[in-house]
Amino acid sequence: MARGAKKESSFDSMPLGGKLFILVLLLGILGAVYYFAFHMGLADEIEQADQRYGQLQTQMHEAQNRQQQYLELSQQLANRESIDRENKRVLPERAEIASFLQDLNRTAELSGLEMRRVEPQAEEAENLYVRLPVSLSVRGRFHQLAKFFHHVSGLERAISMENIHLVHRTDSNAAPTDDGVVLEVDMLATTYRRPAAGAAAAGQENAQ
Repeated sequence: MARGAKKESSFDSMPLGGKLFILVLLLGILGAVYYFAFHMGLADEIEQADQRYGQLQTQMHEAQNRQQQYLELSQQLANRESIDRENKRVLPERAEIASFLQDLNRTAELSGLEMRRVEPQAEEAENLYVRLPVSLSVRGRFHQLAKFFHHVSGLERAISMENIHLVHRTDSNAAPTDDGVVLEVDMLATTYRRPAAGAAAAGQENAQ
């Protein structure tokens, strides 16, 4: 009791500056303990969280860029496939002569022409394509012939009309309001196909 009283009396007897120094020292110790024990660990966690957030942001931007590139490439691929399908209709890989002849016959009938002769000719290989000529002979009036050429130009396949030879005939059965002029037309309807892969490569080398 005497010692405790002595210590208490000694603290009480200290000057105010000493008491303030001890108080500040105690507060500094407590602050250091708090800083190192709690605040420093929390600051590290915050810094790590910020770094992780930055990494996630970077990864998200990269993923968005890759997605945009994928969408652009997908659209380009779809466009190329559409163009390739269109090119194959214009210039097919196979001759498909039967289908071509059906188109010519149907077009002549729609135009009102009389199809008198249809004779497929031998293929003619060129550097980048193969010609498929068909000799035709039709009979009809001028406006029917013009309609026929118009319809042929609208077919999907590439077709050229060559060596056109016209002969005038007078139709004795024509109506009084009709000019009675009938045309007999011989021509060469030529369509095309793609050459085989090996032939196409050889043709390109020869062209170079």
